[in-house]
Amino acid sequence: MQQTRRDSLDPKPQCATKHLNLIYHVDFERHVLKGKVALTVEVLEDKFSSLTLDSKDLKIFKVSANGQAAQFALGTKHKFKGSPLEITLPFELSRGQHVIVEIEYETSPSATALQWLTPKQTAGKKHPYLFSQCQATHCRTMVPCQDTPSVKHTYYAQVSVPRELVALMSALRDGQEPDPSDSSRVIYRFRQPVSMPSYLIAIVVGALESREIGPRSRVWSEKECVDEAAFEFSETETMLKTAESLAGPYVWGQYDVLVLPPSFPYGGMENPCLTFVTPTVLAGDRSLAGVIAHEISHSWTGNLVTNRTWEHFWLNEGHTVYIERMIARCMESEQLRQFKGIGGWKELQESVKQFGANNVLTNLVPNLHEVDTDEAFSLVPYEKGFALLYHLEELMGGPEVFMGFVKSYIQLFAYGSVTTEEWKNYLFTYFKDKVDILNKVDWNGWMHTPGMPPVKPQYDTTMADACTALCQRWVKAKEEDLASFTEADVKKLNSPQLIEFMALLLQEPLPLSHVKKMQEVYQLNSVKNAEVRFRWLRICVKAHWEEAVPLALKMATEQGRMKFTRPLFNDEAVKTFKEHRGALHPVTAMLVAKDLKIDG
Repeated sequence: MQQTRRDSLDPKPQCATKHLNLIYHVDFERHVLKGKVALTVEVLEDKFSSLTLDSKDLKIFKVSANGQAAQFALGTKHKFKGSPLEITLPFELSRGQHVIVEIEYETSPSATALQWLTPKQTAGKKHPYLFSQCQATHCRTMVPCQDTPSVKHTYYAQVSVPRELVALMSALRDGQEPDPSDSSRVIYRFRQPVSMPSYLIAIVVGALESREIGPRSRVWSEKECVDEAAFEFSETETMLKTAESLAGPYVWGQYDVLVLPPSFPYGGMENPCLTFVTPTVLAGDRSLAGVIAHEISHSWTGNLVTNRTWEHFWLNEGHTVYIERMIARCMESEQLRQFKGIGGWKELQESVKQFGANNVLTNLVPNLHEVDTDEAFSLVPYEKGFALLYHLEELMGGPEVFMGFVKSYIQLFAYGSVTTEEWKNYLFTYFKDKVDILNKVDWNGWMHTPGMPPVKPQYDTTMADACTALCQRWVKAKEEDLASFTEADVKKLNSPQLIEFMALLLQEPLPLSHVKKMQEVYQLNSVKNAEVRFRWLRICVKAHWEEAVPLALKMATEQGRMKFTRPLFNDEAVKTFKEHRGALHPVTAMLVAKDLKIDG
């Protein structure tokens, strides 16, 4: 077995959080959470008398340990890690003992984990809205904690909110009661009995309604889109059952879906018991089953088995994409899985091009020392990770054989965290009769080398060929051939194929006359599917169709999903960005500004 480099893991931890008990008062006037958290901490060394927690932009009022006042200080502020909260215990503890550390504090209005929306930024326009996004290291802006994926804990929470609003968290709902200290407010309770890392703590508060979509699932959103969402996610239970047949039992009890307002920066976030999704997935044709399949898959890879540090993020995402595509294979066809593999490879090429082929952030296992994880975020861990797993599947004997390994890996590392080294060692153990083949893999090329992978997997191109053929017809068409196109051309394509057809056209500059004809025949301006619309509008803008520019900017500003916002702004747009910056999620705004080379 070839050597891989030793990872710069933190020194041996001195203590580990086992449980946290949260009490929040949500203040929409001041845009802060007034909080109290009690952390149950297990001591891992003798003569233990102080501990350090992560915190960022928090106001700390008071700290106690087992009920006794404890001294505390905030250390020097780091540019993105925040300020360490250093706590001195009024006593000494030995290895194996537990201490309950209680902290009274308040978040900052600029806490990066929290986005406060005004009523006008919501669908209903009447009430304010709050949602959180902690991955990767933003939890420390809403709770002082050990903000690392290597520490896992359960949690309990109570949240006081104005009584016309509903609070939800990444946990099981545990009832509600009037707030005894304020009759205009109500307290919601939550419990999460499965240990999980801090980045999966999540909260949402808004005028939310829900519909049942399965025996263990509800969909939540503002009432304006709850029925549409219930239709869109009606296959959730089938997907959960399919995932269980592949990966083992679903341990989180409830699987609910929350459809957020348009400014949510990601496609989805796998918060346990409550997946967050962007409203851009409400396409009216169930085409974005992929987003839900992806977030469901995280219930095993990511949430149950977690990357120990963010350098090993591919273990979360590569395996999740692999399971998501196995779900597509089971529910649709192997051809669809192959087609998705081709699409993923293309997106990887785009991503590598964007970062630069020599950029170490395109390594499967990058060195993130002093790198802000938000700035390192890309498709690389997803698609390079998937490509490696698919390559290994081909070498080890096909999808059934390799999924057997993935399931076994999940069972072995469940409830814990894992590094690439441990994953690889287990791969060699599980396939002990095929070690000679595994030794021939260019591990260094896959893991620690920037750019595209050393091997391109062979995919079945049946579904892709239909897209290429139609694309080529348009590219080669002369003015007099334009009459030969009909609506039937696109009716033959399924949703993922239509997206791919658009993606291919984006790479071939079309004359404006062709683009106008395409609109006339295919009526693409009225397509709701965000993935199709996003590519179509970019095609129009690239062909200099004046009428498309306002539509593109409208899409870039009406929703805040980075995948769409960043390229649309890039195509047009510095002036508009400056006007709309305030409505975007801070992470999206930071990355768009970077793309457009605008300083804060």
